[in-house]
Amino acid sequence: MRSTDLSARARIREAALVRFAEDGFDVGLRAIASDAGVSPALIVHHFGSKDGLRAACDEHVSEVVTHLKLDSVGPGGPEQMLAQLAGGDEHAHLAAYAVASLAAGGPLARRLVDLMTRATLESLEAGVAQGTIRPSRDPGARARYLTEASLGHLLLAYRHAREAGPVDLATLFAQHAANVVGPALELFTAGIFTDDSYLRAYEAATTPTAHDQGDES
Repeated sequence: MRSTDLSARARIREAALVRFAEDGFDVGLRAIASDAGVSPALIVHHFGSKDGLRAACDEHVSEVVTHLKLDSVGPGGPEQMLAQLAGGDEHAHLAAYAVASLAAGGPLARRLVDLMTRATLESLEAGVAQGTIRPSRDPGARARYLTEASLGHLLLAYRHAREAGPVDLATLFAQHAANVVGPALELFTAGIFTDDSYLRAYEAATTPTAHDQGDES
């Protein structure tokens, strides 16, 4: 449970995190001020504007996610970080804000994707070292692809759920995991193609030839 012994600035930030997650980033300062039990003028005093308030929310969520060092790879994908964040009362509102930010875009969305990609790369490389994951021709690109593909699945489910009303993240994550873990495990374990002909054709088409390199010089 979150502490109620907060400064006015912290109360405003906490109220904004919840309100932005529930109603989107177009919500007005008056609604946030009402939730925090302060005046809109006090929000302006502490944060300068709604953009300043959102920036403070972004920074807070980024710091928490970074500090917790959440897992980000596995059958459920990098969104496991968000599922772990949503798993406790203390951080559930931060997970809701993070998902809303990923759906809306912006600085925090880019920061979270970069953070998840780095964590995914570290986890994959640890698996390679342990012999449980195959090495990659381009480890960074593989980590970025897995991160963005997994988040794309999650955000599509989130948008569909939002059409029906407020989203319960715990339910969303559970349903999402039920839908993706089986197919993901099959794909990661067995693959799709029966040989490497598509990969070889792609590499042949995208690898510069000696003639091409001569043209560039």
